[in-house]
Amino acid sequence: MTKNPFINALAATLYITAVATIPFFGKNLFGPGNSFLIPIAMISLFTLSAAVMGYLFLYQPLLLLLDGHKKKAVNLFLQTIAAFAGITLIVFILLYFKVFR
Repeated sequence: MTKNPFINALAATLYITAVATIPFFGKNLFGPGNSFLIPIAMISLFTLSAAVMGYLFLYQPLLLLLDGHKKKAVNLFLQTIAAFAGITLIVFILLYFKVFR
């Protein structure tokens, strides 16, 4: 990942958007849900998502921390969280105003 918190937050948003299409279009993609594999797939997706988000949010701050740049590491992490919170707020505003209905 980068040391740019906005790119990191945008990458997380793009990943979430890609993952969100699976349950949204799931019936169209996979047919009706009558398989024992569905819970396995969803828990696997959840675990993968936790790992990807951990990488997107923590990789660069951890490298900075290990290099002895504690303040820079904390700032990058908090700025990434703030940028992601801003994007999340925009999504909720779009939902509230029913922009994509």
